[in-house]
Amino acid sequence: MVKTNSMQRRELKKEHVIQLVTTLTIIVLLTILSNYLFTRIDLTADKRYTLSSHTKRVLQETDDILYFKVYLDGEMPAGFQRLQNSVREILDEFRAYGEDNIQYEFIDPAASPDKKTRNEVFKQLYEKGLEPTNLQVKEQDGGTTQKIIFPGIIVSYRGNEVPVNILKNYVGFSPEGNLNASIQALEYELTFAIHKLTTLVPPKIGFIEGHGELEPIEVDDIANTLASYYILERVTIDGYLYSLRDTLGKNRYQTIVIAKPEKEFSEKDKFIIDQYLMNGGSILWLIDPVVVNLDSLAYSRSTLALNQSLNLEDMLFKYGVRINYNLIQDMQCAMIPVNTALAGQQAEFSPAPWIYFPLLVPADNHPITRNLDMVKSQFVSVIDTVGSSDKIKKRIILSSSKYSRVVASPALVDLSIISEKMVPERFNKPFLPTGILLEGTFHSVYANRVAPEVSQNSSIGFLAQSKPAKIIVISDGDIIRNQVQRNAGKTEALPLGYDRYTRQTFGNKELMLNCLNYLCDMQGLMEARSKEYKLRLLDKPKILEHRLTWQLINVLLPILLVIASGVIYSFIRKRKYNQ
Repeated sequence: MVKTNSMQRRELKKEHVIQLVTTLTIIVLLTILSNYLFTRIDLTADKRYTLSSHTKRVLQETDDILYFKVYLDGEMPAGFQRLQNSVREILDEFRAYGEDNIQYEFIDPAASPDKKTRNEVFKQLYEKGLEPTNLQVKEQDGGTTQKIIFPGIIVSYRGNEVPVNILKNYVGFSPEGNLNASIQALEYELTFAIHKLTTLVPPKIGFIEGHGELEPIEVDDIANTLASYYILERVTIDGYLYSLRDTLGKNRYQTIVIAKPEKEFSEKDKFIIDQYLMNGGSILWLIDPVVVNLDSLAYSRSTLALNQSLNLEDMLFKYGVRINYNLIQDMQCAMIPVNTALAGQQAEFSPAPWIYFPLLVPADNHPITRNLDMVKSQFVSVIDTVGSSDKIKKRIILSSSKYSRVVASPALVDLSIISEKMVPERFNKPFLPTGILLEGTFHSVYANRVAPEVSQNSSIGFLAQSKPAKIIVISDGDIIRNQVQRNAGKTEALPLGYDRYTRQTFGNKELMLNCLNYLCDMQGLMEARSKEYKLRLLDKPKILEHRLTWQLINVLLPILLVIASGVIYSFIRKRKYNQ
């Protein structure tokens, strides 16, 4: 009997040793295997810790150190601490794929106790392109102090630097909404900065001129922004066959921009643009079908809105859109200064809503326009989609608000409409399209229209059907136009989207930048903009209503659970030993 028990103990001991050795062997093998195999599992519903495939590829192909200086540290409100944590998380995700080539540090620019030193640091950051914001920070004694922070990142690579402002400040967004939009855009903003630093040969964009398009000073702000990522050129077609294509038939430009033309296009110029598209080019059209002389309203109470023929109707119709000769009036509109002084008195200007300047709504279901601020427009028209080709995919990316209506042109534009009461029931044409994206294979407007000596000429290389191509059509040329001011005889361009009367900045610049990024075949980069993080906020009215109840539950419930556990344990122990 004793021998049997001894043998059982030896067998049991042997079994335990085998189990221990097996467990240790498995752990060692898994450790070795993990050095060769890499995987990450994201269990969040909105996949907030999953990078796009394009971002992963960019990080894995990085061959030198990318250094991120994050100026978001020190004492901050809870919302900015959440933004700080999100930046740290996204950079840790970057390190998972870029490994030691991704390095970062968090810096408090206001850390120095010396005011002069702090101001010098602030000045340097501002000159590098970071935008400051003012915060109210609670002190330990219950008071508040003002603190300047620079919620941005300086990304450096091989001696070059790029500023990234990560805090969004959209008009009409709540503070929580702006912080959420900022967090959603982190991957896109940082990957875009990496693109700028690591791209050796930037794509080329051509701004077409020769038809009364916007002057360089009028697109100066967007041009300066784009110049950091692209090569920009002003292009006059003037009937020259190789203005947009080289002698081998290849397009010279990734994308061309036609911004607010005022003169008719000749058939030769149209043919050259058409064949550029047929060869896979991309076009951003910003067209005004109706013109209004806004300056005349400064001298009289009314002016005329007149139709403008650019000889582009057949071309756009063939590609799948029609810009109508009308104007949109919208209750959601920008302000303009209006002289409210009586006749004969000194002019006194006050801001008033101007329904001919709609604040357009970006679509929330496409990477170009997701999480964009409202876009300021001037005398914008309705766009219709036409045709039913299954080879062209059409998306509305910009529209009027819920309370809008249409006025046919020609029309009288009168300032007296400002004094009229705006009744929502009269603005009964909601969400009128003003921006359309078209993708696919297009048919040439000159198919079956040109002579055989043109269509069969190898030097011309005529194509009746396009390679995969993209078009964006927006029915307002002013969306890309920045305001201009003159100081001491100098002409200066204001930021695109900035309204000097209300001092608000709208989403025009970001819209134009996103449009051109998309047209320049940066779909992988734009994939990062398609992320949507759901903002899960607590119900504040319910919190106030049931505050005491939840406080009692949080304080008393754990204590009651501990007491109950002790009573049950004591009861079970007594019962066991009594038996």
